[in-house]
Amino acid sequence: MFSLLMVISINLSAQKKKRTEKSKALTERELWLKEMDKMVRPMMYSLAKDSLTVLMPQETSIRVDNKANRVKVQYLEVLGRVLSGIAPWLQLEGGSAEEVALRNQYRQWALQGIKNSLDSNARDFMRYDIGGQQLVDASFVAYAFIRAPWLWENLDQKSQTLLVKSIQTTRRFKPVFSNWLLFSAMNEAFLAKFGYEWDVMRVDYALQQLEQWYVGDGMYKDGTTYAFDYYNSYVIHPYLATIMNIVKTKTNSYNQMAEKIKKRNERYAVIQERLINADGTFPATGRSLIYRGAAFHHLADMAWRKALPKELSPEQVRGALTAVIKKTVESPTTYKNNWLTLGLYGSQPNIADFYNNQGSPYLATAIFLPLGLPETDAFWANAPAKWSAQKVWSGEDFPNDHGADLR
Repeated sequence: MFSLLMVISINLSAQKKKRTEKSKALTERELWLKEMDKMVRPMMYSLAKDSLTVLMPQETSIRVDNKANRVKVQYLEVLGRVLSGIAPWLQLEGGSAEEVALRNQYRQWALQGIKNSLDSNARDFMRYDIGGQQLVDASFVAYAFIRAPWLWENLDQKSQTLLVKSIQTTRRFKPVFSNWLLFSAMNEAFLAKFGYEWDVMRVDYALQQLEQWYVGDGMYKDGTTYAFDYYNSYVIHPYLATIMNIVKTKTNSYNQMAEKIKKRNERYAVIQERLINADGTFPATGRSLIYRGAAFHHLADMAWRKALPKELSPEQVRGALTAVIKKTVESPTTYKNNWLTLGLYGSQPNIADFYNNQGSPYLATAIFLPLGLPETDAFWANAPAKWSAQKVWSGEDFPNDHGADLR
């Protein structure tokens, strides 16, 4: 009897321990917040303290074309990429007490950091006129404000004026004949959204040219030739969708094109979800792989905008993106002294491209866009579901797939 009671007691203790451990396990949203915070805190804290240029490493690609210039632009580069990735979450209200406190801290850092970046007397002052790369980086800053109008509404008037002038300054740079046309268009979309004079031709040219570069099945060429990389996700689809959504409020002349873009957005989202393997890996093809999870910028953007096609449930996309986040940060060399390294899975110097610097990998924050959805949204609240690769490679019956003619 004594032995039986001991066994029962031990079993009960073990069950209690398991329940305690389970209760301590992070929810998926908590995991996302934890990884986002780890990724962006060094940058946001440093900039708010006017110390980014002092504390941020000056790493560049081993095949860098102009190291001094790449270092000069890395600060605006990291600002735009981080802000555009966390903007939806900064815009959100509510949540747990812990999340609200964290968001309030980041809002303070964001406003002070932006102010420092525009103050010519600050150490972290960032110029927008020192080269063509500023056209790219300015567009991500513009994108952040479009995604989070809260930032604009709470920025002091002097900083607002300086920001507008800074973004207008990039008009002097001729965009590369590629996805760069969308960077110019995004800057103009920012001006249009917040009531400033905007260049209709820059926007129209980008939209019309991308229409010419559409190749089929939801994908575009990045310039005059097609490349099997992730630029349809890094830039093309998210930028097209956002720019079109703003332009539609100004004119009805793009309605037909807008419908095409919407259908292509949906088709490419289906393709993106199927690229995510059961373990969170994905094909390592094409340039700019050091952007890590930003390979699924488009899928994350579609989830945040609640624009997913009927083939994709929010919960299966959540599971797939969670797997990507876990996989792309699990390497022990993902960070060096709390800053992202150049690589896809940890530090992999040979993967970096000639234009990469310490600010470049922070486009990875784009995968966190769905944090802009409240925890009550289906994306977070629905029970876990398998994503396509899990279903297929576990032997489940599965719908067939086929291309779509969306010209």
